[in-house]
Amino acid sequence: MRLFVGLAPPAAVLDDLDAACAPLRPGRDDLRWTSRELWHITLAFLGEVGEQSLDRLLPRLERAARRHLAFGLSLAGAGAFPRPARANVLWGGLSGDRKALGELALSVSAGARRAGVPPDEKLRFRPHVTLARCRVPADVRSIVSELSGYQGPTWTAEEIYLIRSTLGGQQPRYEAVGTWKLKAHS
Repeated sequence: MRLFVGLAPPAAVLDDLDAACAPLRPGRDDLRWTSRELWHITLAFLGEVGEQSLDRLLPRLERAARRHLAFGLSLAGAGAFPRPARANVLWGGLSGDRKALGELALSVSAGARRAGVPPDEKLRFRPHVTLARCRVPADVRSIVSELSGYQGPTWTAEEIYLIRSTLGGQQPRYEAVGTWKLKAHS
């Protein structure tokens, strides 16, 4: 099964970002907009994972979550991979406690490696929400500019999710395999 570990912003946060993106979608048939139900922040992409590895992975992810305090984040700004003038991916950025986010991603990745499920580390950790993909590189500078001042509501990242991603059709399907709470502030 194809797996990743991520954070899921609350519905109100996604609604706010969706409203900011709505006026930017018309006339951009060159972009395949990601449905709001699929918006998440990937902490570690694990790729194909077998059942035996999954059994070793679950307790490691639980341990990683327990080691970190819940922290505040906001969706903010936008960008593109590899760059806005020739984008393959249009993304929404994050503000807030990015240090805590990075430390959580490192713990999740370390736990996965210890379980024998090394994450895909070709690219350095760049937290984002994928808003759209492009089959052919597209110029999204105007959209990135429009969203540059976007600042969504603050939310508390309180749990991590292990997500099974099934490819096929227009969009992948996501299903939570496990959820673990971060440590609450005392």
